[in-house]
Amino acid sequence: MAAAKLASLPQSAQSPESAPSWNDAEPVVRPEPPAGAYFTELPLDSIVPNRHQPREVFDEDALAELVVSIKEVGLLQPVVVRKTEGEGYELVMGERRLRASKEAGLERIPAIVRDTDDEKMLLDALLENLHRAQLNAIEEAHAYEQLLKDFGCTHDQLAERIGRSRPQISNTLRLLRLSPPVQRRVAAGVLSAGHARALLGVEDPEAQDKLAYRIVSEGLSVRTVEEMVSLMGSEEPGDAVKPTKPRAGGRVSPALTDLASRLSDRFETRVKVDLGQKKGKIVVEFASVEDLDRILATLAPGEGRVMDQKNDEKGAEG
Repeated sequence: MAAAKLASLPQSAQSPESAPSWNDAEPVVRPEPPAGAYFTELPLDSIVPNRHQPREVFDEDALAELVVSIKEVGLLQPVVVRKTEGEGYELVMGERRLRASKEAGLERIPAIVRDTDDEKMLLDALLENLHRAQLNAIEEAHAYEQLLKDFGCTHDQLAERIGRSRPQISNTLRLLRLSPPVQRRVAAGVLSAGHARALLGVEDPEAQDKLAYRIVSEGLSVRTVEEMVSLMGSEEPGDAVKPTKPRAGGRVSPALTDLASRLSDRFETRVKVDLGQKKGKIVVEFASVEDLDRILATLAPGEGRVMDQKNDEKGAEG
């Protein structure tokens, strides 16, 4: 009877050799994350902020409005992140959305995960803010400076990558020459970028601060500030913000202002024209040696680069 029951069992049950073993089982293959960018939901606490985020100032009112919206309908636009070592993620784009989601009390948010290197990450964060006009001029200048320093870009290469003109890059970077108090006023939106560029004509930091105070307190226009800076000319730093009329022998005419404007357009940089009783001067500003080479190539084509000339002189001395 027992033999009959045994015979009725499947063959695999009759023979130990034919029975499957754990050693013979195929290993469990865990699914790999999809190639390229993919959409998912991530725990909020698994995302760290973008360390390359160029934006430092966030509109509190706009942020509060976004918090209310997220509480009502959730986060509609996913953030963009990249994978880090371990189980975490680093934010690429969406700093404001990340902050608002935390304030709204969300535990998970929609995200697009993609492979991004450091250079692309900074460019993405910069472009996101530039295209939305959310960076102030000083933040923009610091972002440009960081790209140039970290990744060895030239002004021309950076301009091509982010869709800006080279003069715009150079002129924005020049704002970092302003005194810290003036930079803070620009970052806070108290001074416009136009006012800031005009103040670059004042070399003394204390004089910059005094004139910046007058701009705010008296509501001076950019054109008025440009004329005041032009009139300062070679005045002593302590007297730089006092004159509101031309110094003896100096004058500013519409023709000179127009000439300075045309030269600025021609050389793609700030040009000042000063005319005294017997003589005058033209001042052409440049942001770097590279910028100077570009201007010299316009003034005297074929003369060579500044650094090349310096190297030739050193070679001759040796």
